[in-house]
Amino acid sequence: MKGSRNHDTRNGDRSGPRGAPPVTPARGDRDEPPRQGMNALDARLIARGAAPDTLAEVRRLLRANGAGMVDLLLQKKVLPETVLLAAFGEEYGIPFWVELPTDHMDTGFTALFSIQYLKKQKMVPLDTPQGRVVAVNDPANFQAVDDLCSLLGLSERPLVLATQEAIQAAINLAYDLSRSTAKAFFQEMNEEATAGIISEIEETGDLLDETSDAPIIKLVNLLLSGAIKDRASDIHIEPYQAAVKVRYRIDGILYDILSLPRKIHSPLVSRVKIMAKLNIAEKRLPQDGRIEIKVADRSVDIRVSAIPTAFGERVVLRLLDKTASILMLSDLGMDERKVGIFNRLIQSPYGIVLVTGPTGSGKTTTLYAALTSINRPAVNIITIEDPIEYQIDGIGQIQVNPKIDLTFAQGLRSIVRQDPDVILVGEIRDRETAEIAIQSSLTGHLVFSTLHTNDAASAVTRLIDMGIEPFLVTSSVIAIVAQRLVRVLCPKCKEAYTPDDESLANLGIDQKQLARQPLYRKQGCTACMNTGYHGRTAIFEILILDDPLKRLILKTSDSNQIQDEAMKRGMTNLLADGARKVLAGVTTIEEVFRVTRILKREIDVEE
Repeated sequence: MKGSRNHDTRNGDRSGPRGAPPVTPARGDRDEPPRQGMNALDARLIARGAAPDTLAEVRRLLRANGAGMVDLLLQKKVLPETVLLAAFGEEYGIPFWVELPTDHMDTGFTALFSIQYLKKQKMVPLDTPQGRVVAVNDPANFQAVDDLCSLLGLSERPLVLATQEAIQAAINLAYDLSRSTAKAFFQEMNEEATAGIISEIEETGDLLDETSDAPIIKLVNLLLSGAIKDRASDIHIEPYQAAVKVRYRIDGILYDILSLPRKIHSPLVSRVKIMAKLNIAEKRLPQDGRIEIKVADRSVDIRVSAIPTAFGERVVLRLLDKTASILMLSDLGMDERKVGIFNRLIQSPYGIVLVTGPTGSGKTTTLYAALTSINRPAVNIITIEDPIEYQIDGIGQIQVNPKIDLTFAQGLRSIVRQDPDVILVGEIRDRETAEIAIQSSLTGHLVFSTLHTNDAASAVTRLIDMGIEPFLVTSSVIAIVAQRLVRVLCPKCKEAYTPDDESLANLGIDQKQLARQPLYRKQGCTACMNTGYHGRTAIFEILILDDPLKRLILKTSDSNQIQDEAMKRGMTNLLADGARKVLAGVTTIEEVFRVTRILKREIDVEE
């Protein structure tokens, strides 16, 4: 959260903590709960738009069930929360801060209170340059505040008011910062190995006994919470002859996180398999499962895949943050020109728009952004996916289930009988699915789908190789989008430099362009885990099948010829789009080379 401005307690100011410390109300004022007929408070609320009848009903409910007045006022939607708290602040003489200071948070209090208790009471202690304050949502929650201040050793009661959302965010941050890592936890376990903690998770004959051991449960929980904290998309648990390696995939790159003794492998995998409702006794066959967890205020869906290897089961957990917002087209990394082109394509009444790229290149995110931009009551949108990654209101989404013969092809046959305007097929994997998608587009439907190909032109070759006639490809496909994800330079530590001539030539950048815009390279700092990168963006090429390209496809399916013709007709390929992002200081030359495979020599992304 951002820092705040000076506040004036006389006016119930909404700014932050840089002024004088918050004034503690006199004891007599604080001991009088708001339910004892506060006509002045009612007058303040009515002046701000509250209905007198509703306030009278809230008073009756206060006497009946003893709930907090702020909670009841919010439940009844009497006024917006910020307006309510401003009125309470004026009445009690307590400052109201819209933003809470969390830059220098002391997390020592997390050892004294459970996160559930503070969330229930809606309060959190904070440190400011002027001293410690207690942010509360209800100024009448005296008993809980007194208990908290007493345990913290505070003689005064320095209260500030804050919204429930701000308080919950501060609580989550404090407990997130105080949470030990899996590595630290295992180091502690190693230190006390002689005391028998390690022996608690050694291999035993009963798998159920192994997975019920508290140390293993804590270790798995720390691995999951640590991955979410570090923005990891995958967790790899890999057994080898003498050790078990744990790796996180962050921004598309795998990093070694932890190396555990070999004897930890069996109970660790068994714990994960029980969470995913898999058969823990079956170690010879691949298994897939799913876990749903909640970390702080984030709901995370985890796909689990276990396969047998020479040294035991290898497990990969794919993490999907369901609370993350769906990106809009302008957030994907397209420039204004490409956004305009793509917007026109997805407004087409019929045809197929394909998005291509390798696994993990953001194809599904692009399609979700497209669906969100055209989603309105007049349009019937149905999808068939594997898996459903985000729930979108107003769109019918079908989950593929091969166990009951619900494949992409079978589901697509049923979808066309649901009177759709737009259809999303998660992936075209075979000729049958491709044929049904083409027939759907030819009968007046707009179809979105994905293919695993290296560039846009190769998608044409792939479809024809599947057995689709070239004339059907040219009649149905209106555009093909290829994309890759590149890591974004950390804005806090990137530095300007002059690259060598060979790199510039390979990227197609002229030395003259560097006079106007310097290039940047990675450094590494605590904000980016010393990787030099933080987050990812996409580079794109959009191949539009106009008449000259269609005539060429009818003659040949050679992807190189199709690519060359498309570039003559104005298409910007992946490399050129990457060069633009390098010149803009968004990413590095090495990143563009890594994802576009331009150089024959291998590029060490870790350097």
